[in-house]
Amino acid sequence: MRYVKHVQNKVTPQNEPVPGKPMVANSAGGYSFAVDDWVRLDRFLVLGCEGGSYYASERALLRENAEAVVRCVQADGVEAVRRIAAVSVAGRAPKNDPAVFALALAAAHGTAAGKTAAYAAVPAVCRTGTHLFQFAAASDGLRGWGRGLRQAVADWYLKKAPRDLAYQMTKYQQRDGWGHRDLLRLAHPKTSEPTRNDLFAWAVGKKGDDYAETLRSTVTPDADLAPLYALEAAKRATSEDEIVRLIRNYRLVREGVSTQFLTSAKVWEALLADMPLTALLRNLATMTRVGLLASGADAVRKVVANLTDAGRLAKARVHPLALLVALKTYERGKSVRGDGTWTPVREVVDALDKAFYLAFRAIEPTGKRWLLALDVSGSMGGPELAGMPGITPRVGSAAMALVTAATEPEHQIMAFSHELVPLDIGPRMKLATVLKKTSNLSFGGTDCALPMLYAAKNRVSVDMFVVYTDSETWFGQVHPFQALTQYRDKTGIAAKLVVVGMVANKFTIADPGDAGMLDVVGFDATAPAVIADFART
Repeated sequence: MRYVKHVQNKVTPQNEPVPGKPMVANSAGGYSFAVDDWVRLDRFLVLGCEGGSYYASERALLRENAEAVVRCVQADGVEAVRRIAAVSVAGRAPKNDPAVFALALAAAHGTAAGKTAAYAAVPAVCRTGTHLFQFAAASDGLRGWGRGLRQAVADWYLKKAPRDLAYQMTKYQQRDGWGHRDLLRLAHPKTSEPTRNDLFAWAVGKKGDDYAETLRSTVTPDADLAPLYALEAAKRATSEDEIVRLIRNYRLVREGVSTQFLTSAKVWEALLADMPLTALLRNLATMTRVGLLASGADAVRKVVANLTDAGRLAKARVHPLALLVALKTYERGKSVRGDGTWTPVREVVDALDKAFYLAFRAIEPTGKRWLLALDVSGSMGGPELAGMPGITPRVGSAAMALVTAATEPEHQIMAFSHELVPLDIGPRMKLATVLKKTSNLSFGGTDCALPMLYAAKNRVSVDMFVVYTDSETWFGQVHPFQALTQYRDKTGIAAKLVVVGMVANKFTIADPGDAGMLDVVGFDATAPAVIADFART
């Protein structure tokens, strides 16, 4: 009978596997469950690998994820491409880069059906010229230029509406060492449309320096070639008024405005009129610095209206993490990677805070009792989420928890590493205040079982445990899934556990054999709604 003290399924130290469970050693020296390749694909699409993780370099983490993606596209290429496109088109990820790279992997390594699906998905996933250059660079490095790839790139140029194509070709002219000249010469798209042929000829340098003068007499503001005329005319502009006219009448893109005019409030006011929301977020600091955005100004009212329009946010695929980065950067009044400074406008800060919540899919309260537990251990303070400046997994988890807390009236928010502590935060607090509170917490070894052990010991009624973590748990004397079982047995509550993965690694604390546990990807824009749906089932 002494043997059972050392080998049992109910209580097992986290640095040992549970007999009979499909557990693997994690990077911290503990044992967790391994997620399957499809979960790994989802995590990669949303979280990416930029900067690596606390335990793995960017190169090592990317290679692991790329291998998982390849296994998916070889097992079922059509399904893999469907998932890639679904994440990209719905704007569920902070950046589109992982989806573009995964699509290139599908085109290079998929089955015949998978490759066909990948090429067909290029217009949906590679919506901008930048995305297309990224796809070309990845494909060139993975497999070279076959007929299928050439046709997919040619179709990108041939199937866009002429005005949209003109906009894309003037706004996004080169990236990753690739430009439209390179792609057009490789893909050889053929068309009889004069406008499209003019764009192609311009891109490969066949129109000459005086092309603006040629266009001046024929192009109207509504013409398909208006963006091209504006770009060429801007090269010769000598005054703010000329630039403003080109912006207002011909939709001159910001990339076509000479640096000397980008310190003008008048120029930025013209750009603001039709500025896409993603560009708006990137340029808030500049527009404040040049004096366009000032408290009470009409421009501020326009910015606030745009940022707090849920419909526009959804249509523009503005990701919550992008808003969080914009809020964190704008409020501090200093560039993260430069020496620029500005005085934040309070109305803009408040609008960014509100926009963060609006960017998640609308959620109806479930009426359940929630305990939201944030892993604040050392590994969660590691590299930035999806390469977004200043947003570590620890910061991101706090922001995500507030989305659920803002919806569910019965909730507790706690933080843990080697011990569990209540967090004095609430959904009515400003995000900046919450992030400051979580950033100043002490941390040690990771014990993801603590939320369930605490609730059992203190007789706290919980229907939904939500743990935001990288699943690198190792410190405790009982595994998290065992702690959940103990809680269920002690309280009689059929409590569920949701594990929100904040890093694109292969580990989870959720037992795949327990239907009351769920893995979701951190900062997937649909995650809070998925969690709420799981709570109702």
